[in-house]
Amino acid sequence: MIQLPKVETLKPKSQPHNFFIWGETMSGKSYFSSFFPNPLILNTDGNSEQGQAPSIQIRNIRDVNGKLKQSAIKQLDDIIVALQVENPKRPADQQFKTVVVDVIDDICVMIEQAICIDAGVQALSDIPYGKGYAMFNTALQQFVMDLKALPLNVIYISREISITDENTGVTTYQPSLKTKYYNTVNGNCDLVIRTSKIGAGQNITYMREVKAARTKYLPENITNKRVLDLLLSCNGMFSNEAIKNFKEKQKENKK
Repeated sequence: MIQLPKVETLKPKSQPHNFFIWGETMSGKSYFSSFFPNPLILNTDGNSEQGQAPSIQIRNIRDVNGKLKQSAIKQLDDIIVALQVENPKRPADQQFKTVVVDVIDDICVMIEQAICIDAGVQALSDIPYGKGYAMFNTALQQFVMDLKALPLNVIYISREISITDENTGVTTYQPSLKTKYYNTVNGNCDLVIRTSKIGAGQNITYMREVKAARTKYLPENITNKRVLDLLLSCNGMFSNEAIKNFKEKQKENKK
């Protein structure tokens, strides 16, 4: 029989582990993510050879008859199992501590593509009774929930699109991931970070800004120094007062 917890007020020391990072092309999304502890990149851009972190290329592969030889859905499931079972058995320095999905937009397309190829149809809408959409939603939600359950940092990367209001001429920017998919992924994230750049050529300055946070985080609660340093580089991550108090405590500890 399960034992219920005591009725009490807890004071958790919150720290983020699930991140959604979006921005324009070559604004430093993948570069920033690669500095998280021991990252494994689930790559869809075909640029894995340009990165310094270990990566797995995610893709659907067909056989000579056009049938699925390798399904992206099955591939993602196998990776989750390996991270659950094999990863903890490795020596500490060989354990992955971060999973980077680069990019989540393409993962959604590959999941949809795998379902369509397997069913022999052109689109999810061609599968009767809404079964295609149900299969897609289940696959995406399962993937996100399985990643969240891992004792690792999880980073979802998305591209950026710009939308200009025809009446006002004002341009706004948002993730290119479809809203319905974004809600599924972002609902399981702790931080949303946008990357951007100004300048040109060798004079580009890269910037990172926290657009949304699950709670008000404090720098002293971030247990991993590398993660802390990365988050300190993001505008709006911590309040000015929190940073000031943190630096004062650091000075006191050095005395």
